[in-house]
Amino acid sequence: MNRATFNTNQITIKNNCFFGLPTTIEDAKVVFLSVPWDATVSYGEGTANGPQGILDASYQLDWYDFDLPLAWEVGYSTLPISAEIRAKSEKTRAIAKKVIDHLESGNELNDKAIAKKLEKVNQASTNLNDWVYAQCKNLLLQGKLIGLVGGDHSVPLGYIKALTEDSEYSILHIDAHADLREAYEGFTYSHASIMNNVLLLPNISKLVQVGIRDLCQEEINKIKSDNRIVLFDDWQLKNNLYEGLTWQQQCETIISNLSEKVYISFDVDGLNQAFCPNTGTPVPGGLDFNQAIYLVQTLVKSGKKIIGFDLCEVAPSKSDEEQWDGNIGARLLYKLTNLMYLSQSS
Repeated sequence: MNRATFNTNQITIKNNCFFGLPTTIEDAKVVFLSVPWDATVSYGEGTANGPQGILDASYQLDWYDFDLPLAWEVGYSTLPISAEIRAKSEKTRAIAKKVIDHLESGNELNDKAIAKKLEKVNQASTNLNDWVYAQCKNLLLQGKLIGLVGGDHSVPLGYIKALTEDSEYSILHIDAHADLREAYEGFTYSHASIMNNVLLLPNISKLVQVGIRDLCQEEINKIKSDNRIVLFDDWQLKNNLYEGLTWQQQCETIISNLSEKVYISFDVDGLNQAFCPNTGTPVPGGLDFNQAIYLVQTLVKSGKKIIGFDLCEVAPSKSDEEQWDGNIGARLLYKLTNLMYLSQSS
């Protein structure tokens, strides 16, 4: 970036880089990796369009940040959104829908034709995981911090795996769902199974889940049986607020369960639906935008280090006139990135 000619007060140039920040990969401290994939979504579609929707909205943000005033000087770079991955998602989604339709009609997965389709979806998801892993491993070897932009919530597994090869860390998981189902709808790498798959990896010391308000008995049983999982469900968080416990106190309790190194996995449906009306599996309740940011700010102030993050399940509106989801996604992405960078020197 040529700081001598880069004017932060003028219109942002649409250059296919998030926020219009034109740092090269070589010079960047943080690199954005987009994963436009939503093959196994179980309700609403559209999160594969999330990276592009966030990118489009990101151009209208101002660069000043109250936590990191000169954030634009840090050096943020963007890998191109892969058209190949987007096309593979669309192709795989068409096959997955046939499996889902079969199950929703009351049938079992033992049908040979359906079993073959399921195998194709699972193989495509495995290939996607391998691609994400390779991309992230390469960037980590270059010493880059990474912000992964989904896509549905299945996509960060390869990134999380790459980080486990360096050291032990904990995960702060903000979501409406626990995502602890085992091979949901037969899909090994379902968006509803991401945290179940994460817990199969080495070096994950804690999974701290915040805002959860929609889960099944299988997931409850897993939470109760695995002492690595700490649940702060949305019902209890709200009850605590109503009964006089401040959000600051609750954030401090949440953070006390995390290790010194923390990865943030942020599903946008962890927020109140007013902030993400087009996300794939919306649930009433959830965190306010500022509550979520305050939680991460408090994490940084605690002195713990954010080693990476993903932002998933943003689904832009199909209307060109209503782009609230992309706007929220862009602002979340900027704050998460700035706070991750800030935590490196805390």
